[in-house]
Amino acid sequence: MSAPRLEVDLEAIEANTRVLAARLGSRGIGITGVTKAVLGSPAVASAMLRGGAVGLADSRVENLARLAAGDVESVRTLIRSPMLSQVDAVVRVAGVSLHSEPTVLEALSAAAGLAGTTHSVVLMLELGDLREGVLGEAMTGLARTAASLPHLRLVGVGTNLACQSGVAPDQDNMGELSSVVAEVEAATDARLSVISGGNSASLGWALRTTDVGRVNELRLGEALLLGRDPLTRMPLAGLRQDAFILVGELIEVQSKPAQPWGRLAQSAFGAPPARLGTGSVRQGIVALGRQDVESSGLVPPDGVRVLGMSSDHLVLDLGDSGARVGDELRFGVDYGGLLRAATSPFVETVDGSCQDVIRTEPSSARIA
Repeated sequence: MSAPRLEVDLEAIEANTRVLAARLGSRGIGITGVTKAVLGSPAVASAMLRGGAVGLADSRVENLARLAAGDVESVRTLIRSPMLSQVDAVVRVAGVSLHSEPTVLEALSAAAGLAGTTHSVVLMLELGDLREGVLGEAMTGLARTAASLPHLRLVGVGTNLACQSGVAPDQDNMGELSSVVAEVEAATDARLSVISGGNSASLGWALRTTDVGRVNELRLGEALLLGRDPLTRMPLAGLRQDAFILVGELIEVQSKPAQPWGRLAQSAFGAPPARLGTGSVRQGIVALGRQDVESSGLVPPDGVRVLGMSSDHLVLDLGDSGARVGDELRFGVDYGGLLRAATSPFVETVDGSCQDVIRTEPSSARIA
């Protein structure tokens, strides 16, 4: 196989989903699997569904189109508020979308009417993280607007925490979500079916609290894909952290001084990284760069140290490794590393069990 490539263990993703589906299901909470970190991969989405996810979600219309083209049968939710320029595409590739703006709701209703369909909407509540959502006092007005539009169906209220400002979900803010849900139902004379309590960062609260309130859904990406808690980056008990391996090929192995020499200025990306040590190092270069992944998102093999990265070169201290030019090195990835590698056009995504290519290039998924 060619390198660089991202090897995916679909069984690990299915297993992670199954464990969390069982734990959350006992509390009345379903899982919507988020595929944005893997470019809307139908293979990964199918693994989530096999593990018990009740729906799929993505932040990009193009990725939802990819799921639709891959014949993945599931409710598809757009979890970033639609751009006005994309409302026509949204009603074609998604059954549900998340909202905070009346203007967008009105445009979406018109687009759904032209398409001869009814589109479901979830309204987003701002609870302090300062990303998307309206403040609590504005929610009933937004809900009345959504309920009045002829081609929309108001189905829920949701929130998002810990993505922008790191505000952690707790009993206070989750309790506020449930209270606002009751206010919306009273104002619209409707019973909401989707109360979305956030992303993988809400797992700790959802599994520990004695009262989940009205929350009945979480939108999970990182927890299913990497088996980690986004609030701490620590492994989640009973989950696997080895679903993704980034493989790169060595293109140079040389003994070089540990420190650069000459007059130092800025590197291509600002201040150069510190290179610790004296004497010489067995330096290796892997054909991976910032166009593919950030070095901070990599977990190198044991005994190997990352020295730096440019656009196209990952520079390593190979230590006592016997690796030679042409050999492949295998790296773990964190969420940022996964997101960049899985969406790079230069990194092939393959099923690790059989090396079949499982990623469709972005240009092949059309939303028109």
